[in-house]
Amino acid sequence: MNTSSLSPSPATKRGVELLHDPLLNKDAAFTLEEREALGLQGLLPPAVQTIQQQVNAELEHISSKSDPLEKYIGLMALLDRNETLFYRLMLDHLELLTPFIYTPVVGLACQRFSHIFRRPRGLYISANDRGQIANRLNNWPQPDVRLIVVTDNERILGLGDQGTGGMGIPVGKLALYTAGAGIHPSRCLPVCLDVGTDNAALLDDPSYLGARHRRLRGQPYDELVEEFVQGVKSIFPNAILQWEDFKKANAFRLLERYYSTLPSFNDDIQGTAAVAVAGVLAGLRLTQGSWRDQRLLLVGAGAAGVGIARLVRLAMKASGLTDDEARCRQLLYDSTGIVRKGTPRQDPHKVPFALSDDELLQLGLTDPTTTDLATITEAFKPTILIGTTAQPGIFTEGLIRTMSKSCHRPMIFPLSNPTSQAECTASEAIQFSEGRALIGTGSPFAPVKFAGRDHIIGQSNNVLIFPGIGLGALVSQARQITESMFLAAASALADYTVAHPTDGDVLYPRMSELRSISKTIALKVAAIVRDEDLGLKKTDDEFRQLIEQFAWDPTY
Repeated sequence: MNTSSLSPSPATKRGVELLHDPLLNKDAAFTLEEREALGLQGLLPPAVQTIQQQVNAELEHISSKSDPLEKYIGLMALLDRNETLFYRLMLDHLELLTPFIYTPVVGLACQRFSHIFRRPRGLYISANDRGQIANRLNNWPQPDVRLIVVTDNERILGLGDQGTGGMGIPVGKLALYTAGAGIHPSRCLPVCLDVGTDNAALLDDPSYLGARHRRLRGQPYDELVEEFVQGVKSIFPNAILQWEDFKKANAFRLLERYYSTLPSFNDDIQGTAAVAVAGVLAGLRLTQGSWRDQRLLLVGAGAAGVGIARLVRLAMKASGLTDDEARCRQLLYDSTGIVRKGTPRQDPHKVPFALSDDELLQLGLTDPTTTDLATITEAFKPTILIGTTAQPGIFTEGLIRTMSKSCHRPMIFPLSNPTSQAECTASEAIQFSEGRALIGTGSPFAPVKFAGRDHIIGQSNNVLIFPGIGLGALVSQARQITESMFLAAASALADYTVAHPTDGDVLYPRMSELRSISKTIALKVAAIVRDEDLGLKKTDDEFRQLIEQFAWDPTY
């Protein structure tokens, strides 16, 4: 497997055909010599621009739009026209533009997908393609795909089933892989498994572009996914597969079924876990705390919540805690209350984190059946509060104030996105903790002024993790992606945050540093691949050189 960035071959297209190829188009940046040689004379305005002039013009175009969805549409139009310019613009203005390409605006774009559709991107596979999925993959024009993000659209962010509109998520994630880690866009493939939708509003919408039937379930669903995975192995044997926005039951099941079949991971389970653990590790280093002194209350026990619980337990054990010690420092809470033993019909992925009534009693919970979060918080006295519920306001004033009474520097992570689904706002977390909380939010929040001080809010965004995971796995030719790689990524991100401080006690670095962050994580991931004998046997210096060679810089 060649680990260069693999830019496309020199242009063989000419004239209008060349201008209509977004991978090769330069718009007004074609030189006079290129215009003469490639049949472009008269097809462009006379002026020859630099890429920086083009970036300035595109930034002006985007800035002139007041509506966030229109900014998204404008950026997607640029991506459809000139990919090099799009990625130059993104790389130069990551902090400004990431919220429009990904959370929070991408959620609205998914909801409005059929009404803002302009030009198809990615590959759509439906039930009608069964028996022909390898042929559909072969229709993709780029023969050497290295990175695939696939969704079945059932759990898009905190918005639920968005049908074929969920394609906005793989498109956005892969744009961030390219901007954030330099993986060339020609090596990236977004895939929508359109297995139908149970969203009645979509099925009733005459403009809906997806398959008009209820979701496939059971054996038909499994057979389609199996055929897709085998097709990927056959057509794109060097590809890494990222599972994205599958509902929790399928998310865990598919991850466990296929993680050893091909190098794959689930970003909602493992990426979210790594970025959350990175925030906690940064908080511990800022406060000089230890895992032994922490009590973690996880509100929400779906894919993200259980993923976090798994990686936290691994981190605790890596710090020297026994399995029993780690087990009793986490409390999971779902729609039925505390996750505990003896609960009927408990989801299999929750079972390892279910505590007995005796264990709960030792933690201060005299009534294990209570569903009142404030009561649970007062008894358990958590030092870390993480929400993955998509229930806005569930972190109430009373809950945060109760937590802050028993913890001088509480860590509070309202991780649900988009912004409208956050468990509390950054302002509420700061005010109700009297300015003492360390905060990580799933969506971006403006700085909060409290007691004469501006509190910068770090964003617990998976984009700080997954581009580095993908880059490290690709350069090391990983045959499998393991939990230890995500723990290494979390530790690397925390180290980077502490080594590159912003104003105040901020748990995450600035988005503008994403390329550097991704390379740092990639090196740690590649080292784990080597140490676990899952890929190339290279020294750190050799991996560092491979990472630099692989990362594509968007210039003409």
